[in-house]
Amino acid sequence: MTNKTLKGQNLRVLLRHGSETKYKVVAKSTSCKINITVNTEGDASHKDIVSSAAMPTATSIAWNVQVESLDVTDMAAILQAIKEGTAFDLAWTETTTVNNQTPAGTNLVRTGKAYLNDATFTFNDRENSTKQIQFTGTSSLGSFDLMEHNEIITVDNNFTKGQFVRLFITNGEQMAIAAAKGLTFHVSVQLENSTTKDTVGMWAVQEPVGLSYDISTNALVRSNDNVTSSVLGASAEDMQDLIEEGSTVPFQIANVSGDNNRTKGTILVSGDALITNFELSAPNRQVASYTVQMQGYGDYTVGA
Repeated sequence: MTNKTLKGQNLRVLLRHGSETKYKVVAKSTSCKINITVNTEGDASHKDIVSSAAMPTATSIAWNVQVESLDVTDMAAILQAIKEGTAFDLAWTETTTVNNQTPAGTNLVRTGKAYLNDATFTFNDRENSTKQIQFTGTSSLGSFDLMEHNEIITVDNNFTKGQFVRLFITNGEQMAIAAAKGLTFHVSVQLENSTTKDTVGMWAVQEPVGLSYDISTNALVRSNDNVTSSVLGASAEDMQDLIEEGSTVPFQIANVSGDNNRTKGTILVSGDALITNFELSAPNRQVASYTVQMQGYGDYTVGA
């Protein structure tokens, strides 16, 4: 019997959260990474050991999972789940069927509780929008034969393009970033090891203790920036004024449509942010551009 090498698309990550009863795969995933680490303590060698080699002692076991995906339609749901701070039921396994979404029940199967502690959504002009999410385990890993799951059929190729999601800021009036090229929204949850003497086994226990988020955007610099005769946008000059003021600005990230993709639709996330960095780049014989970094101030709101 010849064993076949497992292909990357046959290894999938499945999730279940809150009141959901069935697992579902991370849709349109492009890669996944699973990392299990044994934490050790120094050198436990003593005079009774006849060896010159170090003898590390295992103290705990930790694990995390990273997934990248072309599906950003669940951005609001993911951001809400991070705010709620409740753990996901997470599993990874070999999968089968046409869409590689049905667990095959092999020895690769593992499941456990994990916090979604990092998420990055990227929207670049005319490129596929992407998300990168990371889960950190807060329980031991187990295994199962098969699980109840919902199959997410991904037969369409109509991925969300970057130009259909825009960043709006308020500076007197609300404006989209003019001549925008890229937008990234990143959320990170600080986890603290809460393993105690009462914890059974060696698996590390984590608990969320804090949340932070940041935004980065880049755009072209154009004199008298005016996207159309009737729709003005926040320009490099506006950004310089705001960072020099040193005050927070309200922001919204929303789906857009219409001429120039400036008509605001569903608001994905909103809040306040402090502009922390402005970088202007003007290479010879190339278009000038600027990059802005913004640090979230206070809590964000999912939706309007």
